Amino acid sequence: MAQIGFAPERGIWRDGRSMDRIAQAFARARAENRAAFVAYLCAGDPDFDTSVEACRALLRSGVDVLELGVPFSDPLADGLTNQLAAQRALESGMTAGRVFELVAVLRKEFPEVSIVFYTYYNLVFPNGVDAYVARAKEAGLDGLLTLDLPPEEASDLRTACDAQGLKTVFIVAPTTPESRLAKIAEATTGFIYYVSREGVTGERDTVASNVPEALAAIKAHTALPVVVGFGISRREHVKAMALHADGVVVGSALVNVIRERLGQREEIGPAMAAKAADLVAGTGR
Repeated sequence: MAQIGFAPERGIWRDGRSMDRIAQAFARARAENRAAFVAYLCAGDPDFDTSVEACRALLRSGVDVLELGVPFSDPLADGLTNQLAAQRALESGMTAGRVFELVAVLRKEFPEVSIVFYTYYNLVFPNGVDAYVARAKEAGLDGLLTLDLPPEEASDLRTACDAQGLKTVFIVAPTTPESRLAKIAEATTGFIYYVSREGVTGERDTVASNVPEALAAIKAHTALPVVVGFGISRREHVKAMALHADGVVVGSALVNVIRERLGQREEIGPAMAAKAADLVAGTGR
């Protein structure tokens, strides 16, 4: 398995090979007998400076992987909460360039943290895949999750990411047939994201019940970490998923911390830290 042989205090495999930040995040969590916590926020929501503060709050509260949504006018995989976050970011003046700037700010302050983009291919392709990936690497990004790009059509992106040392993240859905799991696993170099529910992102009262079986099917094809997301919003949800998954993703519940305090933006950082700390507490096994 990819996680065996990790020296957590040194960030290397025991055979001397160095590890990328994504691998380090999951191996460290495994060594500590917990799931990694993956936190989603839309970059630039509700404005650049407040977004930086919200991200800082997350990273100081034990988040292992920061998943930054790149604001997009047509986020088809996102529910209303994240759609509105993208709209707020765009209205505040966020551009592709400013998203890279935000990553660079965070990378300077948190050199060891793992940061991945949650994005759409329409934001990657227009200016050239190679150029986009090179710019992402220069800013300090670790990986790309491109929601609307299936692995069968991702050869250009995969080649560019390999050349720059960026990791790829692909999605498995509840409707993904067994016959496609090997192809998805072969295309993935960072971690696999299991979408535990059909539909779009958003908070739910309960979590999906078939996750252990789904994860077992995926893990039959890969030694890479598998995370679970969509609909996870409470500490008890995190705890339930942490028993089976290598990582747990929470998005809408964190985005709502921002939405509920748009009139008191100075409160967003402290509130985000408190929310994240509560959720992270559920990752232990």
